[in-house]
Parts: sequence; C-alpha cells; structure tokens
Amino acid sequence: MADFQIDETVDITDVVCPVTFVKAKVALEELDDGQILSVHMNDGEPVQNVPRSIKEEGHQILKLIDNEDGTYDLIVKKVED
Repeated sequence: MADFQIDETVDITDVVCPVTFVKAKVALEELDDGQILSVHMNDGEPVQNVPRSIKEEGHQILKLIDNEDGTYDLIVKKVED
C-alpha cells in the first residue's frame, strides 16, 4: 500500500524530450508545496531524463514504478521553491 496520496497526474507519453520535462514541470508549478504529482511516461529517454531534471529543480522523487507495459509512473513531491 502506498504511503502517499496522489494529488495530480500528468500523462507525457504523447510527447518527446525535451517537452516531456516541460510538461512535468508545468504540472508541478500548478501544485501547492508538499503535494504529490504522478508523471505517466514512456520508457527510454523520459525515464532517464525527467527524474534527473525534476530532482535538479529541487523536488523529491518518491518512487519510480515500472508498469511493465513500456511505461512508468514517477511519483514526485513538490518542494518549496
């Protein structure tokens, strides 16, 4: 059982880098500090780049879930700017 509640979800499976990070960042900016975002993304470049970029922005990566269908869900907690 998850120890967090998802406040918002963004699906970036239909876009390619660097737009993947941009969409995730915009979704995070719309949340309040401490809220949780789930980012649904494809395997490959998004999984390599989006978590790293979000962490560099100062947010907390809680979990990366392999959906075993070529997609992942990245669970991120927004940290105050």
